[in-house]
Amino acid sequence: MAGGKLSPRQKMINLMYLVFIAMIAMQMSKQVLSAFGYMNEKLTDNNELLSKSNLAKYNNLKTKAAEQPDKYADKFLQVEKLKDLSVDFTTYLDSLKVTFLEGVDDAKDYESMDKTSTVDEYFFIGDKITKNGQLFLDHIATYRDGCIGIIGANNPLAQGVANRFDTSVQKTRDGKDQPWLKNRFEGFPLISTLTALTSLQTDIKITNAEVYNAILGGQLEEDAGISGNTYRTILIPEKSAFFQGENFKGKIVLGRYDATLKPSEVIVNGNKVTTFKDGGVELNFPAGAVGERDVKGKFVFIQDGKPVEIPISSSYAVIPKPNSAVISADKMNVVYMGVDNPMTISIPGISDDKVKATANGLTKIAGVGKYVMKPTSGKEVTINVSGVLPDGQTVTNSQVFRIKGIPSPSGTIRKEAGYVKMQKTSLEKATVGAELMDFDFDLSLNTIGFTIKVPGQSAVVVNGDKMDDQAKKAIAKSKRGDVITIFDIKSALKGNSTYKIKPAAAVSIEIE
Repeated sequence: MAGGKLSPRQKMINLMYLVFIAMIAMQMSKQVLSAFGYMNEKLTDNNELLSKSNLAKYNNLKTKAAEQPDKYADKFLQVEKLKDLSVDFTTYLDSLKVTFLEGVDDAKDYESMDKTSTVDEYFFIGDKITKNGQLFLDHIATYRDGCIGIIGANNPLAQGVANRFDTSVQKTRDGKDQPWLKNRFEGFPLISTLTALTSLQTDIKITNAEVYNAILGGQLEEDAGISGNTYRTILIPEKSAFFQGENFKGKIVLGRYDATLKPSEVIVNGNKVTTFKDGGVELNFPAGAVGERDVKGKFVFIQDGKPVEIPISSSYAVIPKPNSAVISADKMNVVYMGVDNPMTISIPGISDDKVKATANGLTKIAGVGKYVMKPTSGKEVTINVSGVLPDGQTVTNSQVFRIKGIPSPSGTIRKEAGYVKMQKTSLEKATVGAELMDFDFDLSLNTIGFTIKVPGQSAVVVNGDKMDDQAKKAIAKSKRGDVITIFDIKSALKGNSTYKIKPAAAVSIEIE
């Protein structure tokens, strides 16, 4: 353009034309640099999304490996190896970016990243590749060969992985062979290299996603609903309570829940329930009285603008709450003649109105499970108990009790038993009694007669509980140190004079 003999005007025009072309070329170059930068941003954003997706698949497989080790444990080991390969390679590429961006003030100023020397000096020295360049190639080869080793060379994905991370010799525009590293990185501006590294990281994440799916053979997607996170086993017993010796009858089913699925309304036993958690409705109400209790209501969902109701129909059993230990002495099942023997009779899991107890002398009184036993004759009495379970089944039991008489009381003088010292004037005025020592029943006895013997005097029989004139005359003749004996003390139960009490033990009185 500038050759030949040209006028000064033509030379000026040609010079201006060259400057104009250079300016256009410079403008286009800046736009291309920005385009690389925007592409790098887009790839980075996509990589974050891919990372989250891959992590979800990884965690899903990890859960399955724990739940079904025979089926998924070996596959999870393959995924673990792939994950380690990917982390190592991705971390290395991040370190390269940091190295190349040293000295760059603004990582978003893409138009300033037009230099080629930073990358060229790192990867190349003349026509040869530096140690850093060879390390870069080695990382690519390690990842590529490692992935193929995990999925197998015959896997259809293997060829895709090989092509994606191919570093073989490339052809130039004029058909000449050129090493891959020179073909892709030598002489390119810094921003294009950064974008190429990010693109490699994208290839890593895409490879991860493909290999995860290939290892699982599509099973992860097919079994997505069959996991411990969405299904629970539900035990459905034939009845709400079983007794020892019975066979358990029922079934186990799989119930699926969705934590995001919430009904528009839930009614349980006439009350609205509003507490939802982990895909279920939480119940919290008084259990109620002993016996079978119903749980009825409905779930209400809105579908296509219309309410859809799912009924609730179940039941549970309420049994008496234990508030003390049950301790029995096998040889002490005893009831006493002539007294009211209090008893508590119940069957766990059955309400008091469904329990029936029968025996000679047994009477039901006010109170839950309260009875009174008053035997009339014999040496033993059998108490038979029956109850109706919530399912209508009847259970029975029985218990034998020995019948014993009231033990012999102890004779007393002035309410003192055994050997007593007193003056004879006090003895003449004292009351003779009979008491049941250490007996569990609170019984009162009336003394109806006794015999008194003063040393040197004839025995005197007295009616009632006080000394008569003849007894007083005998006592008056006693001397200091004499021991007077009161024996054959007869008594009767207050309120039950028909029962014969054994004679009370004698009491001795020393005269002071």
